Amino acid sequence: MHSETEKPHAQSRNLQRRAEQFFPGGVNSPVRAFRAVGGAPPFIERAEGATLFDADGNRYVDLFGSWGPMILGHAFPPVVEAIREVAGRGTSFGASHSGEAALAELVRRCFPSVEKMRFVNSGTEACMSAVRLARGFTGRNFIIKFEGCYHGHADALLVKAGSGVATFGIPGSAGVPLETAQHTLALPYNNLAAVEAAFAAHPAEIACILVEPVVGNAGTIPPAPGYLEGLRKIATEQGALLILDEVMTGFRLSLGGAQQLFDITPDLTTLGKILGGGLPCAAFGGRADVMDHLAPLGPVYQAGTLSGNPLAMAAGIATLKHLIAHEGEIYPQLERVTQSIAEGVAELARKAGVPLTTNRVGSMFTWFFTGDPVTDFASAAKSDGKAFARFHRRMMEAGVWLPPSQFEAAFVSVAHGPTEVEQVLEAAHGALAG
Repeated sequence: MHSETEKPHAQSRNLQRRAEQFFPGGVNSPVRAFRAVGGAPPFIERAEGATLFDADGNRYVDLFGSWGPMILGHAFPPVVEAIREVAGRGTSFGASHSGEAALAELVRRCFPSVEKMRFVNSGTEACMSAVRLARGFTGRNFIIKFEGCYHGHADALLVKAGSGVATFGIPGSAGVPLETAQHTLALPYNNLAAVEAAFAAHPAEIACILVEPVVGNAGTIPPAPGYLEGLRKIATEQGALLILDEVMTGFRLSLGGAQQLFDITPDLTTLGKILGGGLPCAAFGGRADVMDHLAPLGPVYQAGTLSGNPLAMAAGIATLKHLIAHEGEIYPQLERVTQSIAEGVAELARKAGVPLTTNRVGSMFTWFFTGDPVTDFASAAKSDGKAFARFHRRMMEAGVWLPPSQFEAAFVSVAHGPTEVEQVLEAAHGALAG
């Protein structure tokens, strides 16, 4: 990519000024504004494979993949063709169609714990609905979540959330009444004693434990050995439901997500991102006896006009079919390429004397600008935000697009190969120097 002095970002700046007339901060999702890293956010015109192209003609190696869903790369031909073919028959029905069960069958093949499910349009909807269902099924009000885990922007889940909330350094959100959040118990991740203490303090009052099995919204943080097993055991003993938020990890860490990788069977699972093949689509599902508490069979209400949208179903079917058919090739490739990128940059940082901790699980990873281990949000928050921002700007100038926050995971797709690895390492060599 050309440097800014050789090829100005004038068109992106003009587009940003125009956007600011219509949208708060000029964006429709806060982290896109680049406030945490500085610089003007480029406006993307198109994407292909592992590459993004901005309005000024600059190219970038994409290491955030639309925040996770683009596991097959951008504009993957079978997905594009599936969308095109279905769009010709109608873009929204507001009624049942065969594509819904076709995608559900593929989901259950990958996630056996999801006996029944319901499609929604976003991870926020999926997590919000799963929590409501857990409360309705158990008749309890309290829920446990973990500091730095982001489960969407539903009121009760914004307590000590990660993602953009952590990026902007706020503990929750204005507009969330205390009465709404008072039943949310936010505990430190990777700490089973804190979970046991919460159940002791609220006996027979906690409906569910909601957890990202691998944290991705405070940066990548893997579970400690025995942690997920401990959560499963506590939930079972206490009569609470275990909900794994696999919106980010589902189909990415393995075909069956984190629950396959770590051999954990949850009561409910939330899915998104990869599920929709790049289109708005998510789901929540799990034990049939729990799911049958949803209307129209049970008393827990949830609905959505665009749920099961035919375009999203088609994109999801094309994506999952490809992942299933090529599972033995795709996941080893993702592992190799991601390891080369993540550990390659870590070695460059070591040689440059830059404190850096690299956390990686499969094809998701984070470079934390701290020399200490990162095992929870408190340790992630000790990272040097200014150093990360400087690194981010230099990488962007060198043609590598990282997520614009220290508290977000980076992702690799099957479209990344040796050329992209070389470009990233070359860019990082310059970004870490001086």
